Amino acid sequence: MIVRRYKDNDLEPIAALFIDTVRHVNVQHYSPEQISAWAPRPPDLVHWRKRVAGLTVWVAELNGQVIGFCGLGDGGHVDLLYTDYRSQRQGVARSLYQQVEAEALRRGTPRLFTEASITARPFFEKMGFEVIREQQVEVRGVMLQNYAMEKHIALPDPLLT
Repeated sequence: MIVRRYKDNDLEPIAALFIDTVRHVNVQHYSPEQISAWAPRPPDLVHWRKRVAGLTVWVAELNGQVIGFCGLGDGGHVDLLYTDYRSQRQGVARSLYQQVEAEALRRGTPRLFTEASITARPFFEKMGFEVIREQQVEVRGVMLQNYAMEKHIALPDPLLT
C-alpha cells in the first residue's frame, strides 16, 4: 500500500469508494433512508470536486486501486476519512490519519477536530480523539447522528528544534 497526495483523476474513484463504504459498512448504524441520503447514487461529481477543493487530501492505493482517502481542512479539520469496505481493519485508515496528523504538525496546528459517524467514532477514539458532543445533522432532509470530536496534538517546542 502507498499513501500519496490526491490527484484530479482520483475524483471518481474516491466518490465511488465513499458510496460503497457507506452502503456496506455504515449500514450497521444507520437506517436505509439515512444511507440513501448520505450516499446517493450516482455520485454528484460537481459536489465532490467542490468538497475536496478546500482540503489537502491523501489517497491510499494498493495495486493501482484506491482503497482509502482522507482530507485535512483549515484549522485542523479532519474530513472524509473512508476506507474501502473490503480493506477494513488493515491499517489503511491509520496510515491515512498519520499523514493528516503529520501535516497538521508541519503546519503548526495544535488541535484536530472531526465529525465522526457512529461507525467511525471508535477509530477516532483509538487515535486519541475525545467526544465533545453528540449531534444531529441534516443531510438531504434526513437527520443523522454523529459526534463532534477533537484531539490536541503536542507541537514541537521551537526552542528545542
